[in-house]
Amino acid sequence: MKVFWIILHILSWGSLAGVLHTYLLYPLILRRLASGKPSHEPVYGPEEKPLLPRVSILMSAYNEARVLPEKLEGLERLAYPMENLFLYAGSDHSSDATDQILEAFAARHPWAAFVRFTARQGKPAIINQLAARAIQEHGAGQEHLLLITDANIMLSPMALFNLARHFRDSQVGVADSHILPYGLKEEGISRAEHRYLSTEVRLKHWEGIVWGAMIGPFGGCYAVRSDYFNPAPANFLVDDFYIAMKVLEAGGKAINDLEAICYEGATHAVEVEFRRKRRIGAGNFQNMKVFRKLWWPPISGPRFAFFSHKILRWITPHLVLTGSLSVGLLALAGNQFYLILLVLLGVGMFLLPLLDVLLLRMGIQVRIFRGIRYFWMMNLALFAGWIYYLKGIRTNVWQPTQRS
Repeated sequence: MKVFWIILHILSWGSLAGVLHTYLLYPLILRRLASGKPSHEPVYGPEEKPLLPRVSILMSAYNEARVLPEKLEGLERLAYPMENLFLYAGSDHSSDATDQILEAFAARHPWAAFVRFTARQGKPAIINQLAARAIQEHGAGQEHLLLITDANIMLSPMALFNLARHFRDSQVGVADSHILPYGLKEEGISRAEHRYLSTEVRLKHWEGIVWGAMIGPFGGCYAVRSDYFNPAPANFLVDDFYIAMKVLEAGGKAINDLEAICYEGATHAVEVEFRRKRRIGAGNFQNMKVFRKLWWPPISGPRFAFFSHKILRWITPHLVLTGSLSVGLLALAGNQFYLILLVLLGVGMFLLPLLDVLLLRMGIQVRIFRGIRYFWMMNLALFAGWIYYLKGIRTNVWQPTQRS
């Protein structure tokens, strides 16, 4: 019986240590390691634009007529040699004016190609086919990049140049952009989401600086060297992470450029973001299984980064559940310390999120309460994604997230 109680103590504090490491200790360690280190070299300078590689822009669109005109205008304004720029846009059996907009744009621009798909396939499958066509037409190698971007991501004029310049380094296989939100509001979760993603951007940037191993791009706009591109398997939900990890697996570098600015409308509704994170959560567990050798044992820098930044975050719901049950059993056994700890857990997990909902209905915004509710929503979505993964993922087709 004594062994049982010892195990409960270990589970309680081990679970807490895992959560604190991924959310607090690892960012502090990484910031320290990155402090004073220069950004990535070598790069192409602004005066060397004629030397820049060819870029095939790959874009999958499903019912994106509302944002496509602005997106396409932004591509025309890119500060990049137009003779080295190509667009491959695929419509995933859209039912709005997406096809007409893309077809008309391709008719006016010789560097653009429009592909109409007559059945829903999902973004990963569309990107795989567009990439295959681009590589067939322009070859695979350091002189040909694939820029994978979503229709709702608006690129600043210098975004593509700031990504492509890093591929002067023959070891760089992936470069991720810095996506900033617009349309933030006090109500809803957009500001809490922005604070979390801002932290993620810094972590990814530091990982690239320290190890050349950014653990996954954000997916809305990133560049991959064409000969490093690997098609995502059927039914894979998070193709951008898979593509980036395949680069690391092959010995290439993955980095983030804070100056490659893009913009995306903010998400405000909790239920919309919950569905998105549930899908991403299920895809995370797919990648966890496929790339186990890249994170276990976490004895090298990139493995330590993968384990600390991603694996522990993906299993945080399991750590919280395990730790809470262990604390509850110890509290029921009469341990006063664990009883107090159980009460504090209950306040943080249930009372404060409920209080945020009640205050919101009264028109009162308290950012710290919103942040706490967002944290638990995010982890609940991860847990739901794990259940989705266990049931078996049959399709990677989904509805785009509604944003500003």
